[in-house]
Amino acid sequence: MSVKENLAQINETIEQACQNCGRTKDDISVIAVTKYVSIERAKEAVEAGVENLGENRKEGLLEKYEAIGDQVNWHFIGSLQSRKVKDVIDQVSMIHSLDRKSLAKEINKRAEHPVSCFIQVNVSGEESKHGLAVDEVEAFVDLMKTYDHVKIVGLMTMAPHTENEEQLRGVFRKLRALRDIIRDKHLPHAPCEWLSMGMSNDYAIAIEEGATHVRIGSKLVGG
Repeated sequence: MSVKENLAQINETIEQACQNCGRTKDDISVIAVTKYVSIERAKEAVEAGVENLGENRKEGLLEKYEAIGDQVNWHFIGSLQSRKVKDVIDQVSMIHSLDRKSLAKEINKRAEHPVSCFIQVNVSGEESKHGLAVDEVEAFVDLMKTYDHVKIVGLMTMAPHTENEEQLRGVFRKLRALRDIIRDKHLPHAPCEWLSMGMSNDYAIAIEEGATHVRIGSKLVGG
């Protein structure tokens, strides 16, 4: 199917999920994860009306950025090595994978203006996943006030790959509760309003549990 057809189906699913929980589609940002597809397929997504593209490798981001430029917002969604920050910092609108002080320090050093960052949280506790433990996040947020060019706009997590809906909802609810705690502190450096959670297999559930940014790859662009 074309990206345009896929996007139409996804938008219908998002509309329904929003109706289920009393939200509006305007609350949701769809990020097309283009890491496994060609430049041509990424361009097709842009032509279909996608406004956000997500990459998890420096090389992939720079290659597609060169072809597409600032027609869209670019999101870095994978684990980011500190030594690669200087190569992508001028291209990305948001970084979804802030998970350590050394990375924050490098972002702060290289950026010319505040960079919107999601703190990656390993809510499920899986060893295969990156991110801070839930009980480490509040102290990490407090630490970030010393970095003028790091703005904590929200929290991100990757749920387990499972068909167990209650398990998924449990992960998403835990992240939302943590977000609420931080947001309600009204910290200037950490407004923490957003939740980056939900992928191709679980984005509808994530939206019902409060997601503001969903990262959709295979169901949108393939790969």
